[in-house]
Amino acid sequence: MIQGSRGSRVEEGHETAVVDGEESDPFEDFNRAMGAAGDATPYPALEELRHAGPIHVGMPDLGLVEQDPDHPMFTAYTYDAVRTVLGDPETYSSADYAAIMGAVLGRTILEMDPPDHTAYRSILQQAFTKVAMQRWETELVQPLVDRTIDGFVDDGGTDLVRNLLFGFPVQVIADLLGLPAEDLPEFHRLAVQVIGVTVDMDRATVASAALREMLAPILADRRAEPRDDMISLLATAEQDGQRLTDEEIFSFCRLLLPAGAETTYRSSSNLLYGLLTRPDQLDAVRADRSLLAAAVEEGIRWEPPLLVITRGVTRDTVLADTPIAKGSTVVCQLGSANRDETRWADPSTFDIFRERKPHIGFAHGAHMCLGMHLARMETQVALNTLFDRLPDLRLDPDAPEPFISGHLFRAPPRLDVVWG
Repeated sequence: MIQGSRGSRVEEGHETAVVDGEESDPFEDFNRAMGAAGDATPYPALEELRHAGPIHVGMPDLGLVEQDPDHPMFTAYTYDAVRTVLGDPETYSSADYAAIMGAVLGRTILEMDPPDHTAYRSILQQAFTKVAMQRWETELVQPLVDRTIDGFVDDGGTDLVRNLLFGFPVQVIADLLGLPAEDLPEFHRLAVQVIGVTVDMDRATVASAALREMLAPILADRRAEPRDDMISLLATAEQDGQRLTDEEIFSFCRLLLPAGAETTYRSSSNLLYGLLTRPDQLDAVRADRSLLAAAVEEGIRWEPPLLVITRGVTRDTVLADTPIAKGSTVVCQLGSANRDETRWADPSTFDIFRERKPHIGFAHGAHMCLGMHLARMETQVALNTLFDRLPDLRLDPDAPEPFISGHLFRAPPRLDVVWG
């Protein structure tokens, strides 16, 4: 057992927190609140709705069909409709995220529209260059994955979700930011509590303040003596004479921790589930690693880690022949859009050999995922290393059958495997 700071602790691959004298697992709490109970899947309902029409009132896949006359809501289910919304920030604004996440994240790129978004993203992109990515792969990600696998390589079997895929992406983010290693368990716990703002606002607000408190002395130190880490880069980067303030950096770090950890662990887990449950495709990738890039993209198309993105409507418009008034909200159903039959043949089937077409799992347009290349690289490193070090990796035949869970965030709760 590793003792973490502020009363948190890590045991057997998952973190717990002591709250009012009782242990709780914020990650399990978050998953349950996000609809990740049992193996129910949203995709049959999404398919029916998509076939019935590209746009529906409310969110009928979640049972929300009554309209608030002051704030109407619509959901887009087809690829073309979702792509249209995400590609038109003048009509479909991200500003509504200020009300959803701003209270706990602060002002971030998530809620910005051009031109503010363009200027801010240009500064942040300086931390995600191709050269930086190559260095991170060899100096950070590969050694971290190897060290993690060292912990169970001799066991002959493990749960890959808990003992590899869940933990290492947040460690990557923490190392990139230059956070103290001993604070990692607390950072991870607080990050997950922040992203669970719609579940428990009070807890998320407290977690947000705690993250700022932990980041403040680190940022002050990097401003005085920059090092080779992302906080130093953010503290010194500028675009057209513009630099990030302390609060902007705190906000980006709050966003990066849950965004970089939560979605990457889920997308990697979903991909491995797809491969492990289809041994022929697993064997093909294991034998020919050039197929791995296509497998990563198919995994994100087939099971994106996050199913919905919302936008606020800034002016009266028509979307897929549906009139939508100014002030409405449009929910973009990424999971449905990525299984649109008009774009992909047999879209519900995981098939790494299918014709490659751009998916929308990383969103689209100005807000396309800033860290998507990092996520792809982390996933490829993890899978390549698993295949190299765990011969004949396969599902544990004596474990319960795995499944992917969730209606908003998707991932398998466990992936029990054996090798050798």
